[in-house]
Amino acid sequence: MKNLGYYNGKIGLLEEMQVPMLDRACYFGDGLYDTTAIHNYIPYCLEDHVNRLFRSAERLHFNMPMTSDEVCALVRELCRKLDSGDQVMYLQVSRGTGLRKHPYGDRSFTANIWLMLTPAGPFDTYVKVKLFTVPDTRYFHNDIKTINLLPCVMAAEQARAAGAYEALFYREGGRVTECAHSNIVIIKDGVLRALPLDNLILPGIGRKNAINAAKKLGIPVDETPFYLDDLMNADEIATVGASHFCMQVTHVDEKPVGGKAPDLIRAIQDELTRDFEEKCKF
Repeated sequence: MKNLGYYNGKIGLLEEMQVPMLDRACYFGDGLYDTTAIHNYIPYCLEDHVNRLFRSAERLHFNMPMTSDEVCALVRELCRKLDSGDQVMYLQVSRGTGLRKHPYGDRSFTANIWLMLTPAGPFDTYVKVKLFTVPDTRYFHNDIKTINLLPCVMAAEQARAAGAYEALFYREGGRVTECAHSNIVIIKDGVLRALPLDNLILPGIGRKNAINAAKKLGIPVDETPFYLDDLMNADEIATVGASHFCMQVTHVDEKPVGGKAPDLIRAIQDELTRDFEEKCKF
C-alpha cells in the first residue's frame, strides 16, 4: 500500500477512510496523539511514544480498548503493509463516539483508535534552521499531548511567513517554553540546558533522547528554566524532536545566534543518528 489508515479495526487508504461525525475528536478536539519516524519498517522509540499516550489517556480519564503492548503490536504489524519502509506514524485516540455533550460522565465511552502511516524519508538533523519568537498564549496543560493544536498551527504559520523553520514560545517574563512542534535546548559553557518537565512543556521523546545522548558523551545536563536573554546569549541553540533529532539554530527573529560550540552540537547529532540507525536496524 502507498499509505494506510486505521480506525477501530477498519483499514484502507487514507484518501478513502472515514470517521463518524459523532467522534468527540471532531467537535471537542477531545483526543490525544503521538507520532514517530519508522525506518526499515521499525518504529523508532515506539514504546516511549505509546507509553506517553497512555499516561495522558489516564489523566484525561480515557477508557482505552487496548493495552499499550497491543497498540505497539498493531503499529508494528500495520507498518509492514506499506510499500516503503521509511514512514511517519501518526497515532490518535479520541474519548469515544456520542451525541455532542460537554460532560463525559461515568467513563462509559470507549476510546477510538486512529492510525495514519505515510511514506517519508529520514529527516536531515544536520540542517541549520531559524526560529521566530511568539508569546505563549496556550493553556496550562502543555504536558498532555492533545490534538488541540490551533495555537501551534497559528504560530507555525507566523514562523513560515517570517521565513523561519519553527516558532519559539515564551511566557511572561521571557521564560522560554518550547517550539510549535519540538522542544528547545541550549548549550552554555559546555552544559546542555533543557527546560524542566512541568505543565508548560511537552515531555518530548526527542528531549529525552538529546539528554541521554549528552550524558553518554559526558556533557553535563542542567534541567532548569531559561529565558530569552539566556537563549540569545547561548553558545548553541537546537530544536530537538523524535524524528529530526537535534537541529542547530542559526537565527532567532533574524538575529544571528550560537555558532560557538559546533563540535558539541555535532557530537550530539552524531550520537542521536547512531542511536536511530542502531534501533531501526533491519
